[in-house]
Amino acid sequence: MNIKWLERAKRIQAIAQAGLAFSKDAYDRERYEELNKVGMEMMADYSDSDIEMIADLFVGEPGYPTPKADVRGVVFHENRILLVREIHDDLWSLPGGFCEIGLSPAENVIKEIKEESGYDTVPDKLLAVLDSHKHPHPPQPYHYYKIFIQCRIVGGQAKSGLETNHTAFFSADSLPRLSPKRNTASQLSMLFDFLHDPRKDTVFD
Repeated sequence: MNIKWLERAKRIQAIAQAGLAFSKDAYDRERYEELNKVGMEMMADYSDSDIEMIADLFVGEPGYPTPKADVRGVVFHENRILLVREIHDDLWSLPGGFCEIGLSPAENVIKEIKEESGYDTVPDKLLAVLDSHKHPHPPQPYHYYKIFIQCRIVGGQAKSGLETNHTAFFSADSLPRLSPKRNTASQLSMLFDFLHDPRKDTVFD
């Protein structure tokens, strides 16, 4: 699927948003508003969505546009990795989600693992920081940096959360159907490399 149109539309929208964040000139702001509308119209046209829905995606995103931070917990036990099944698509992912304001990446990953799997964990190592644009995720309206943090279990027990309906550990050769918006097979393979080589250096794009 050719998604160059989406990247261009997102770039147009980001330029417009940045211009609206900093420009004081009324005429410039008018041009940026028009540019913003063009970007949203492109997204709506090519995705067969209503422009109102596209506008809703960005209405809460004022100020200079930056990538969103998505943190994922990497928990190994007996040579298997912890995954949770998402209620939204009934597919599997590493526990995690958007980083919340006021919490560090480590604090966020502890929170997400607890809420989605039931386990209490302690972060041990930053494994990877990946740019979603450089990996085979499906097209999305936002740009993400994905932060993978290895953690170890110190308590709790397997339990579903508000966004998950199952928790389990899987070996590298028996992974379930993954949620591609959240993690890919190639990323899971990379993470298992850290299990086999704990001295492996952090991976980043």
